[in-house]
Parts: sequence; C-alpha cells; structure tokens
Amino acid sequence: MALNDVLNLASREIFNAIEEGIHIVDQTGRTILYNKAIEEIEGLSQKQVLGKHLLDLFPDWTKENSTLLTVLSSGKPIYNREQSYLNFKGKNIKTVNTTLPIYESGRLVGAVEIAKNVTMVNSMSEQILELQQKLLKPIKNETGIKHYQFDQLIGKNDKYLEAIKIARRAAKSVSSVLIYGDTGTGKELFAQSIHYGSDRSERAFIAQNCAAIPESLLEGLLFGTSKGSFTGAQDRPGLFEQADGGTLFLDEINSMSSALQAKILRVLQENYVRRVGGNRDIPVNVRIIAATNEEPEHLIQSGQFRKDLYYRLNVINIRIPSLNERVEDIPLLVDYFIREYNTTLKKDVWMVSAEILEAFKRYHWAGNIRELKNFIESAMNLVTDEHVISKEHMPSHVAEVLLKKSHYIKPEAELPDDLNRHLQHIEREIIKNALYRYHHNISRAAKHLNISRQNLQYKIKQYELETTPSE
Repeated sequence: MALNDVLNLASREIFNAIEEGIHIVDQTGRTILYNKAIEEIEGLSQKQVLGKHLLDLFPDWTKENSTLLTVLSSGKPIYNREQSYLNFKGKNIKTVNTTLPIYESGRLVGAVEIAKNVTMVNSMSEQILELQQKLLKPIKNETGIKHYQFDQLIGKNDKYLEAIKIARRAAKSVSSVLIYGDTGTGKELFAQSIHYGSDRSERAFIAQNCAAIPESLLEGLLFGTSKGSFTGAQDRPGLFEQADGGTLFLDEINSMSSALQAKILRVLQENYVRRVGGNRDIPVNVRIIAATNEEPEHLIQSGQFRKDLYYRLNVINIRIPSLNERVEDIPLLVDYFIREYNTTLKKDVWMVSAEILEAFKRYHWAGNIRELKNFIESAMNLVTDEHVISKEHMPSHVAEVLLKKSHYIKPEAELPDDLNRHLQHIEREIIKNALYRYHHNISRAAKHLNISRQNLQYKIKQYELETTPSE
C-alpha cells in the first residue's frame, strides 16, 4: 500500500473516531467527507450524503440558516453558532457549530463544519433547572429542616475559635464573605451559621457547589432562563432569584470559568440579574458567601480566581483550620458524633477505646472532619450491644489505615547501608505518602511538606514517582 493511501486511510479512521461531527463540502456545495458523529446528529448515512449537493439533501437550507452555505458564500469563518432543528429521524437536535472556509493557493475550495452535539446537555439543563425549582425552597426555622448554628461548631483550638469569632461578627454584617478551608473542614456549616445568626435567618439559604455541575448548566442554574433562549427553555428563576432576601453559598467558586466569574461580579456590583436569553434586568437582594478549598492567593496567581471578584468577595475573610491543625479537638468531635449516631442508629455507645483515640490523633486526616465522621458512623454500624468502639468495630480497610505503623522507615534489616541512600529512601516515602494523602494535588502536597511546588516537582521527577492517581 502506498504512503498516500495509508495516510488517507488513517485520516478517515481519525475523522470517524472524533466525537464532534465533521461535514466537509467542496466549493460547489457537494459533500466530500461525512463522519460517523455527524451521521448520528443528522440521522443520515454516509452513503446517502457523499457526493450529494447540500440543497439536494436539505432543500430548505439558505444562507441565513445554513452555516456551510454562508461560509461558501462569504469565505469568512463562523464560530460557536447554536443551531436547533429536527433531524431526518424526527429527533430534536441542538448543536454548537464552528464552520471554516478551506483555501488552497488563496482560492476558496470548500468548507468544513465541526458540530458539537449538545442535545443531551441541553436536556439535562432543563431537568436540573426543573428539579431545582421544585426542590430548592427557603429553609426556615419552622420547617423542621436541619440547619446549623454556631453552637454546633465544636472545638477549642485557638485558630478554630478565631474563625468562629470572625464568623459571629460576619453574622451581624451584610457584607460578602470568603471562606477558605480544605475539603471536609465544614465550610458550609460556617456559612449556614452566619446566615441563621443574621437578620436574613427567616429567608432562604441556598448552597451550590460550583464544581459539581458542568459549566454549560451552571449559568442557567444561577441566573435562570428565559423562554426561547434554547430549544425547550422555559421562564425559570435561577438561584439568585430564589435566594432573594437571603443568602447564596457558592462553594468552590474558583471552579467557574473567568467569564462566569465576571457575571457573578456584575451581580454583586449592580444587584440585578438577567436570565439566560432574557433582556430584562431583575433586581435581587442576595448576600453571597463564597468558599474555596485552595489558598485564594495561589488560585489568583494561577488564573483560576479573578482578582476583581476575589477583592469583591473578600470583605470578610474566614480561614478554617484543617483537622490536622487542631488535634486537641478530636476527642470533642468524637464525643459529638457518637452522641449524634446514638440517636439516629439507636445505639448506646459511650466512647472509643484508648487505642483508637490515639490512632485518631496520629492519623493524617486528608478528609478532615467529614472523614472522621464517616469513621465513627462506620464503626457504630458494626456495634451491637457494646459501649466502647474498639478495633474490631472498625471496617477492615479503616482499621488497617488507622492502626498500621509508620511506613516511612523500614525495619533495620531492610535499610540500605549507605546513609545518603537511607535518607533518600525516607524522603521518597514521605513524598509518596503526601501525594497519596492529597490525591496527587502537587500544590497541596507541597504546602503540607513546607516546600515549594517547583522543588516538589523536581523531587517527584528525581524519585520517579507517579503524578496521577492510579486507576
């Protein structure tokens, strides 16, 4: 087989493997390439399309409603144009198309359309917005729905008490709040405590994790949608409107794109929202409490957090210490969770054994309070009529993690004879453990090890360590 034939075959295989639909026509409008993804989108087969003129297949197409015909006529590209139509199987399709002219020696010889099928995403958006509308109701004291207040923030650590002190002051203010804390430290508990300790306590408190939903859905969820903004869209209020008069908690706000962060900033500055596809400004009175699980300054430097939004949110700043920074609070938290699960699980547990408590104090809590709570819940589900949680009440995988000895240093017989090799061995194991604890997040591992990110990357390369979690 000649090289050109091999390349042509490889090109066809690549085009058919691409998730986006590819439709290429020559300068007369006849199809010369039509991949499998575009077959699925338009409901036609390659045999039906190849060699045919666009208007033979789509007689209703014009320069106004066909990006391919428009580009063939104008010679100018079209980027990210949304299109909605019924395909040949009668299925309602929504795509986002980029259409580019093809030139050879300065002469227009065709056009290529790249179509991204967003039909399913569009449908998901509608379903999520509908569910959000039904389920997100203002959380008021009289409803009986569980919410958190300051007396449920448990601890005596100085840093933790300082965070509570600032949060109590924030409850008396109307200004925006930015909370920083590792995953599982209780950022939403602080946000709820501020809300329910404020003059807004009788109005809605709505929480949204910005990383838990695709960007394409998040804008409609936050700002609402107007009928006709996309196929099937209805007039629906977003979270800002639903939280009017109350508090909107935006967790992991840095996961938003810069463009969406700019829209949040505009709402904060102007106190109105405009629904997606709408042309009417809707006044809102919402207090924003935002949170990140990484250092805001690092996020700004890396471009993940807009500096202008940071300054607008960071009027009141609260840093929640990790559980590893407040080991003295572990017995208090253990006692609190035991009492909580005694009620919900109908148990009569009094305490954890001294061995388990000591293991808790030595353990590195990557998941913070949430991880500790899960450990206690797991153990109490295995308790029958005992009053003390001991090793046998821990699931095997938990007991192994908690009670195993430090694996930084191996038994003496296994240590290398050379001191430098010995120290390198220890350093490698420490770095490996830190990467595991922080799910291979290099920035957080470097912070824990108190070294620069660049230095950690050098050592990872030096010791040939994996930088991504194993499957």
